[in-house]
Amino acid sequence: MNGLYSILLLVLSNIFMTLAWYGHLKLQQSGVSNNWPLFFVILFSWGIAFLEYCCQVPANRLGFEGNGGPFNLVQLKVIQECISLGVFAIVANILFQNQTIHWNHVLAFFLIICAVYLVFMK
Repeated sequence: MNGLYSILLLVLSNIFMTLAWYGHLKLQQSGVSNNWPLFFVILFSWGIAFLEYCCQVPANRLGFEGNGGPFNLVQLKVIQECISLGVFAIVANILFQNQTIHWNHVLAFFLIICAVYLVFMK
């Protein structure tokens, strides 16, 4: 069960991280943050990133085999990267609808899934 909780928390943390990294660009496009100084944009993003860490740290603690979870460090990292790219593709298409996914992006995601498979091989 720790593995499932870990993965769910990783998904949530990556949603927050994607919003922290790219959400301010959407706010700028919509005119909300056009007059914000860069320092305020950074603080805004850090505030969202704090929520990411509130999910990321427990996800790694629950998922790590040294704490009773099913994953070693390499597996946790590869899972996190795979989730990160999947979440990014979804959030980017929701926030920035003019961004499209092409065949090469799909192939890249497939190869990342292959990397996850390879990491879990004994």
